[in-house]
Amino acid sequence: MAEPQDKPLFTAPAPRSRVTATEAAAAGLSLVWIVAVAAYVYAGPDEAGPLGLVMTLMMVFLPIALIWVTVTTLRSVQDLRAEAARLQSAVEAMRNAYTSRQTPPEMERKLEEIERAAKTAETVLATFSTRRDTALAVPSADRKAALTAPAKAAPADDQPALALGTPAEDLRAPLSVGDFIRALQFPENPDDKEGFRALRLALEDRTVAKLIRAAQDVLTLLSQEGIYMDDLKPDRARPELWRTFAQGERGRAISGLGGIRDRSSLALTAGRMREDPIFRDAAHHFLRTFDRTFAEFEKNATDSELVDLADTRTARAFMLLGRVAGVFD
Repeated sequence: MAEPQDKPLFTAPAPRSRVTATEAAAAGLSLVWIVAVAAYVYAGPDEAGPLGLVMTLMMVFLPIALIWVTVTTLRSVQDLRAEAARLQSAVEAMRNAYTSRQTPPEMERKLEEIERAAKTAETVLATFSTRRDTALAVPSADRKAALTAPAKAAPADDQPALALGTPAEDLRAPLSVGDFIRALQFPENPDDKEGFRALRLALEDRTVAKLIRAAQDVLTLLSQEGIYMDDLKPDRARPELWRTFAQGERGRAISGLGGIRDRSSLALTAGRMREDPIFRDAAHHFLRTFDRTFAEFEKNATDSELVDLADTRTARAFMLLGRVAGVFD
């Protein structure tokens, strides 16, 4: 049994008759008017003169012209209405065809796949956020700290010490430079075990955790505009320029750090920052947090480590938002 062929989305309009009722009525009126004018001229006086001839011609042709202008206008209106009806039927046919192709089983299957992927990601996040890596609890000489540890004030002589044990933060090894840079890049995918390990360690450090959360907020908001850090290819800045920024220099002296040149991303970010106060607050909070944390990181980092950090997603977000906020102006 042959399958029925798909119906066309719309059919061509039926050919219209050459002479419509309106045009026939206009032709009849024109003929009647010519006959009436001819009879009037024939029965009128013979000595009309030039002025009378001009008036006679105007009396003949002006009403006829008005009649046919009206007919032409009506015909154009009818054509426009027919075209509008044809386009409306075409749109309805396309909408019905699209709706019929999106069958409920296919939509349900896609929703189930999305739900399974979300559950898998949540499971991976929970696993890596709760697992303890005992090998990292012991400080190692080759694990250089990413941030300088703040100096602790000596206890006063007249204040007795409380025997409450050593805080857990003091027993934990400091976050290494490699883990710090890897955490600012964020995990590549749910199978990126090294990325999740570095992210978990970074979140255990109070100072770095603030930067991680601020970066995550702005990256999520930027993704809503279709802006992803992996798509940006910033110009590389010299390590000396990053050190100048860490030492407090601002303005045109560090303009080379704003290496994002993508006009579309800059325009979308500027518009979102101008119109969305939540986005604007998140962006400024991120810039301040990055500024403070990077100033500490620069003291322990080598030039190659500064270059590696500048290539992370967090650093690219800083370049993009810094240009929009005028940090490099």
